[in-house]
Amino acid sequence: MTQRLDLATVMDRLALDDVVTGYAAAVDDGDWDAYRALFTADGRADYRGAGGIEGPAAEVAEWLSRTMRLFPVRQHLIVNRRVSIEHVDGYPGERAEVRADYVSPMRTGAGEELLSGGRYRFGMARAAEGWQLRSVVTEEKWRRTGAAGALAGG
Repeated sequence: MTQRLDLATVMDRLALDDVVTGYAAAVDDGDWDAYRALFTADGRADYRGAGGIEGPAAEVAEWLSRTMRLFPVRQHLIVNRRVSIEHVDGYPGERAEVRADYVSPMRTGAGEELLSGGRYRFGMARAAEGWQLRSVVTEEKWRRTGAAGALAGG
């Protein structure tokens, strides 16, 4: 690899990481305008692997805005990010994929807790304004529920 390609790859990885972090913050903060802005015009989200819906990002944002009202306390922790950037003729291309694990503790207004974990698959596309999501797929691997404090043993 040349130094130019190395630098471009590092810059892309940082930008892709910003998109994933922006995604988590938008969902946790209930900022559905920011959520929609992360996606390409034809971007889609698939939450069927966690009991949700699949569809265009704008429609899924509407569903999330209603569903997440049930959980006024929520926090995504997205870790173990594995980044694959398409390369074309030795240069970074226009597509990338980030696979990452998540843990998501949430609490309802009634004090019930939901703790789940699994894996995200983020499909990314390079756009004029930077990297954007073309797809998000969630695969929940485990889930625990209980009264407030019960999950932490307290």
